[in-house]
Amino acid sequence: MTPGHLRAGNSASSGDPQVGTSAGFNGRVLPDGYAIQELTTDHAAALAAAYDRNREHLAPWDPVRPSAFFSPAGQAADVVARLDAVRRGLGESWVLLHGDELVGRVNLNNIVRGVFQSSSVGYWVDRDHLGRGLATAAVGHAAEQAIALGLHRLEAGTLVHNTASQGVLRRSGFTEYGRAASYLFIAGEWQDHLLFQRILHDRPAGNPVA
Repeated sequence: MTPGHLRAGNSASSGDPQVGTSAGFNGRVLPDGYAIQELTTDHAAALAAAYDRNREHLAPWDPVRPSAFFSPAGQAADVVARLDAVRRGLGESWVLLHGDELVGRVNLNNIVRGVFQSSSVGYWVDRDHLGRGLATAAVGHAAEQAIALGLHRLEAGTLVHNTASQGVLRRSGFTEYGRAASYLFIAGEWQDHLLFQRILHDRPAGNPVA
């Protein structure tokens, strides 16, 4: 998933999600059997299966992926790298679940401290689970966690024609602030992106973490 790159996932969520931990679960319970859970090494095989069945769905919004990316070993290596970034305070990562099936992902990428206190958010939702509010719930969860981390700002970029993700961001309190030409190399070519941000605090609470 490229930093700040959002994939399609339309519709508002219903019901009141709950946060809790029990029987090894650490995340957020959503309506209709869905949940957001912290990424662990146990998710590697399910991530490989989810990426494989969503190849065509994600291809227009993603970089061109090597074949190894879709294998359990490739995802295991990616998970280890992402968890190392979490350990070093550079990111956070969660998966979207429906029962035992992995149906999406949401990340805080490139956390910067000091005077910036910012991160980029990215997500994707399984093609068979769109229209259920998962994208909006995922971005909302990421924003709440960013606030808990003391961050001041979230940013995201979408392809210009990705109107579904732009709707998700606007519903999640983001505002568009610009357009970047040839911003990211997506689907085999440099493509323009619309840039969005959400200010999480009117002013920092205390001194920013160095």
